[in-house]
Amino acid sequence: MVIQSVQDPDGTTTGTKADIEWPVERIRKTFVDYFVKEKEHEFVQSSGLVPHDDPTLLFANAGMNQYKGIFLGNVDPNSFMSKLTRATNSQKCIRAGGKHNDLDDVGMDTYHHTFFEMLGNWSFASYFKYEAINWSYNLLVNVYGISKDRLYFTYFKGDDELGLPPDLEARQMWLDLGIEESRVIEGSIKDNFWEMGETGPCGPASEIHFDHIGNRDAASLVNMDDPTVVEIWNLVFIQFNREKDKSLKPLPAKHIDTGCGLERLAAVLQGKRSNYDTDVFSPLFDAIKEKAGARVYTGKLGEEDTDGVDTAYRVIADHLRTLSFAIADGCVPSNDGRGYVIRRILRRGCRYARQTFDVQLGTFFASLVPTLVTQMSHFYPELADNVEAITTILTEEEQSFSRTLDRGLKLFEQILEASGGKAIAGKDVWRLYDTYGFPVDLTMMLAREKGVEVDEEAFLKEQKAAKERSKKGRKTGEARKVELSVHDIKIVQDTLGPKAMTNDIFKYSLENIEGKVQMIFQPGKPFVDSVTASDEASEKSTQSSVAAGDQFGIILDRTNFYAEQGGQEADHGSLLIDGKAEFYVEDVQVYSGYVMHTGYLKYGTLQKGDTVTCQVDDLRRFPVRNNHTATHILNHALRNVVGEGTDQKGSLVAQEKLRFDFSAKKGLTPEELQKVQGHCEEVLKKNEKIYTRELALEAAKSIYGLRAVFGEVYPDPVRVVSIGVDPEECLKDPGNEQWYQYSMELCGGTHVPQTADINRFYILEESAIAKGIRRIIAVTGEDAWRVYKTDQDFSKRFQEIQRVVLERKADGHIHFTNAEWKAKDLEKSIKDVQRDLDGLVLPLTSRQAYRKQFEGIKAKFMQVSKEEVKAEIKEANERVKEALDEGEWAVVELNCGKGRLREVLNGWKDKALLVYAKEDDKVHVQALVPKALIGKGLSAIKWVTEFMSETGGRQGGKEASAQGSGDRHDETTVQKARTKAINYVKNVLE
Repeated sequence: MVIQSVQDPDGTTTGTKADIEWPVERIRKTFVDYFVKEKEHEFVQSSGLVPHDDPTLLFANAGMNQYKGIFLGNVDPNSFMSKLTRATNSQKCIRAGGKHNDLDDVGMDTYHHTFFEMLGNWSFASYFKYEAINWSYNLLVNVYGISKDRLYFTYFKGDDELGLPPDLEARQMWLDLGIEESRVIEGSIKDNFWEMGETGPCGPASEIHFDHIGNRDAASLVNMDDPTVVEIWNLVFIQFNREKDKSLKPLPAKHIDTGCGLERLAAVLQGKRSNYDTDVFSPLFDAIKEKAGARVYTGKLGEEDTDGVDTAYRVIADHLRTLSFAIADGCVPSNDGRGYVIRRILRRGCRYARQTFDVQLGTFFASLVPTLVTQMSHFYPELADNVEAITTILTEEEQSFSRTLDRGLKLFEQILEASGGKAIAGKDVWRLYDTYGFPVDLTMMLAREKGVEVDEEAFLKEQKAAKERSKKGRKTGEARKVELSVHDIKIVQDTLGPKAMTNDIFKYSLENIEGKVQMIFQPGKPFVDSVTASDEASEKSTQSSVAAGDQFGIILDRTNFYAEQGGQEADHGSLLIDGKAEFYVEDVQVYSGYVMHTGYLKYGTLQKGDTVTCQVDDLRRFPVRNNHTATHILNHALRNVVGEGTDQKGSLVAQEKLRFDFSAKKGLTPEELQKVQGHCEEVLKKNEKIYTRELALEAAKSIYGLRAVFGEVYPDPVRVVSIGVDPEECLKDPGNEQWYQYSMELCGGTHVPQTADINRFYILEESAIAKGIRRIIAVTGEDAWRVYKTDQDFSKRFQEIQRVVLERKADGHIHFTNAEWKAKDLEKSIKDVQRDLDGLVLPLTSRQAYRKQFEGIKAKFMQVSKEEVKAEIKEANERVKEALDEGEWAVVELNCGKGRLREVLNGWKDKALLVYAKEDDKVHVQALVPKALIGKGLSAIKWVTEFMSETGGRQGGKEASAQGSGDRHDETTVQKARTKAINYVKNVLE
């Protein structure tokens, strides 16, 4: 057994994990077992942190999120959720970004976290207030052994404006348990009335608070943000529905929703005042101490934490948990939405690691992941299942930020000094964000630490202006229009000479380099000595000014930017003079050995002779090199599976995908596609090394199995890229047929060091583009990771459809395995699956497998649906016949889908019929009146209108035929509508 130390706030070690009576694993298991084994709850696995089906949430932030459909009454009737009456689990939650945001507080106190676990139990019209109160008390006091003298209980005191009485029932239930009156405290609508949103289920709440000190009257500290008296469990009694008009109506069924913070409960049970002093965090602190070479964690806060080390411990441990779980659930860093929240969290953590621990960034966060996986994967296996993706993504993000962090911090100090202690200008905040990747909240935190303000309003204006400049450039596509003509190239050659061609040997490196501006090309000029952003150029300036977004080109003496060639797109990035100028590069082309960077000037002035920092956007470079290496792997896989005839006919290596064109007489079969996909995945798993060597052209071509593009002109010497074997080793015996088993190509592109860096690879499409030419489109890395998570989520839904398996029974007919299900219940799910199969981005092999299975399910569904329709119509006709009872008119409620109403009516064209049925939270009505009765004054549209005067909604039609859908479908309303419809006919005909 691995023994890990658990530290007190003073840094001393008081015991080991094995000595703790209530380690966090036991706390979690005890909670779940109590409700599953003793209270007949069903354990429901925590939902993912990314709520794909709830656009109102950035992340799952409460235990009830996945049960929202049950509370709202719109849960899929075919899902297992529709059958739940009691549930329990430990839910993963993130509160960062959006309405619930604890990010700024993390590290500053003892109990805030961006990631936390919420233990909970739920009742869906099964039990209510009495059980929730009694069971929570019993678990805390009699199972966990918490002294009731340390607990305080709140109840809703009522609200006169809303007409809500105090929840004296809950108060009395606590008192009946023997709680002193002084410990049962009334609470406001803010603290003790829970609402899902602007509308929907809601109700009073009762909270349980714990006093960390004890032996005192702490009632006045409850809900006062005192760290010594903390809420540990919240019981919500869902009994009302908030209507659109803000009124509250009692729910027909009452529910229970509770949430108990695991980290806070661990602090209580382990006798710690800080969540961070428990074994939830101590293994991570041990790992941080080892990797950073830091002093021991001592638990100090605020000014007492003089060196900031304890704060850094808390921030990094918390952020590691958030990042790892978010990535495991499919949320990858990006520049918008929840992806940007994750990127901000990582960069906030990187700042602490670099500034406080003096860590050389690159793999720091990734090095901590194994500790977290060991600690938590037994309950959350998704951590272990996705550890490679987590470490790869963290490493790429950390490496990218590491190249700008130190320079950005230095610039911040310069800006701070220039501000003279006043507010930091909005343009400076924007530059730190836009150029150095500093999230705005990171700059604001740095400013707060220095006691200065940030001009947020000016920042927002600068952000808007910058986006307009960028938008203009993207809209017009000017980067592609800035090209050197043959005459321009001659001017460059004459001006610089052949010895001054751009040295681009650095294009394979990720490190920043410095280059000198040799020439500036401005369309229509064409060459100028300097350029200045138009809003900064003075009237007397002799410099050429450029408007926002205007494109021009810069030729450097050396560069680390990769110019477009060999199917690989050009790098993007910036040419910088720190704090003075930034030129954003959107395209890079080579002209007779001179590399021109095309883009626009964000701010400042650039002139010939300036030395600039060349900063490639490596968050773009990473996926491009993934895709280039994957293209080689795919090429080799096609040769192995399909044969030698699959010659490359073209390719595109872009940031978001790879495209590979190859010769083939026919399309790949599903079996061949599966083999190609499997071959590529196997190469990634083997983590083969990528070798790049410059060899004499003829020597390279002599290696058996080496591939080159037919008709391509290659330089001599030529660059050889090989996967799994060193080309120089091959030259010792170039004719050896064993080299055929390796991918080896002539290539000048950028590639990953090891194949495992690609992480994932999926073929998305395979199609014909011309006679004898096929095209494959595939994705890798983070894009493939998103596809994988989409596939996982879709698979779960597809399994729900499969669960409703249709099988042939002894009577010769096909039936649902569950007798309660009907075809109409499954119809929407069938349509949704069909739509998603056509629209979602899925691995091609998965899509083909789903389609094959789906066609079988759909065929059986159609058969049983026809049989059900027959039965429904037969029953409906019997009802109509019974209602008519030889008469000439009737108003009949039918137990069938809305689509069957017209079919029933068509069988009784000589009778006046109004039929109605409830479906999709509406009441649907149709009426038919024969000519004979129209002549007597009966009108179908008036008939339907009379019915719907009670139900509301829309109606339409004429005297012979009419239809409508009503919004109010409760039984009382429908019966009133029925009576009105009957009375209408009686008044007309009788």
